[in-house]
Amino acid sequence: MRKYFDAIRRIAGNVVTVQATGVGYDELAVIESAHGESLAQVIRVEGQHVSLQIFSGSQGVSNNDRVRFLRRPMEVVFSEDLFGRVFDGSGRPRDDRPMPTGRRIPIGTPPVNPVMRHMPDKMIHTGIPMIDVFNSLVESQKIPIFSVAGEPYNELLARIGMQANADIIILGGMGLRHDDYLKFWRTFEEGGVLGRTIMFIHTAADPVVECLMVPDLCLAVGEQFALQGKRVLVLLTDMTAFADALKEISIIMEQIPSNRGYPGDLYTQMARRYEKAVDLEGAGSMTILACVTMPGDDVTHPVPDNTGYITEGQFYLRNGRIEPFGSLSRLKQQVNGKTRNDHRAIMDACIQLYALCRESREKRDMGFEMSDWDKKLLKYGELFEERIMDLAVNIPLFEALDRCWAILAECFEPEETGIRRALIDEHWPKPRISTQTVDKEKEKPSEKAAAKQLVSV
Repeated sequence: MRKYFDAIRRIAGNVVTVQATGVGYDELAVIESAHGESLAQVIRVEGQHVSLQIFSGSQGVSNNDRVRFLRRPMEVVFSEDLFGRVFDGSGRPRDDRPMPTGRRIPIGTPPVNPVMRHMPDKMIHTGIPMIDVFNSLVESQKIPIFSVAGEPYNELLARIGMQANADIIILGGMGLRHDDYLKFWRTFEEGGVLGRTIMFIHTAADPVVECLMVPDLCLAVGEQFALQGKRVLVLLTDMTAFADALKEISIIMEQIPSNRGYPGDLYTQMARRYEKAVDLEGAGSMTILACVTMPGDDVTHPVPDNTGYITEGQFYLRNGRIEPFGSLSRLKQQVNGKTRNDHRAIMDACIQLYALCRESREKRDMGFEMSDWDKKLLKYGELFEERIMDLAVNIPLFEALDRCWAILAECFEPEETGIRRALIDEHWPKPRISTQTVDKEKEKPSEKAAAKQLVSV
């Protein structure tokens, strides 16, 4: 027998408050109105007053409507039929195709016990030198891309998803414009990875409540695939939109605001999602790469500030490039000692010389006289930015290391790089002898042959 509650006391935005008993937190409910049924979720319980978030919005809901609780939390379908599909923030198909079949799994479950996790030790190759060489991405890592509006962070995220050596890609879009969503679709389709991609997309025109569900949907599905031994890469954009949705709901709920109006549990809400990144012992892994836009390029904004305490480093995207200063992958030391014996040496030398190049640029801009060493550094900086830092560069790790050696050889003498002699002897580019020179040398008679010719004459 179904039990209904019709004592709706308050409607504020997409949140309604109903008087009910025997209800749990995160429980689902159905609100029956004259316009049909609307799905909602319990977000606060205070005695007999239960607050519900309505997924489709509160438009058309009145105080006379009835509420029926489903006695279960939000769930999502899990099966192989999810691949190549697009869903909204409620898990409903957005691509005009039938709802996939399969078992339903709950979302928002706790993270994996740290004792059961495997120490991250496998590198994820992306084809981007500024990541692979200088801040390697590691399986089960949680790391954000700090950027500002207008930077190509979505394009970078799509490219990493397309080129990373992962088995499954799960994209969670929050507050996306429709054209951004289509760009992701086209990029994955042209890159040939759409068949192993699942997308949960919340656009700016969708209800705010659905924005909060997107990370949980992505992580619940990704965790199940990781348990099956798959390497899962979860891409989230934009976590600032997620935090703004939390802020909007907390204002409606009349909660006491914290820094800049965000809820006091912002850190906890974000950590619940980021800590889902895991490398399971004897199974697969789940890596989380998220975009975080910084309003006004302010890294002290509550969203990037809290994110920095949770995640294992960050990538700074400025002026269309990944900045080498400020960007940090704290797990890179776990993997870059296993790639090639010159990886760490090249990483250190190139960044140190680029830092000196920036100092020389400041001297040049202030009108100081440039020494020969300054001129070498300026030349090196231009080549490094063009051949390594440019996001258009798309080469494997070993080729990127060889290119770094070539740039150093073009600008400096071996002893000026600060790299130990054993590595220089092994990897320093050998001078090339043109074939024309070799042919001319063959044409010249030897000195002995010339002397014999003179004697015979």
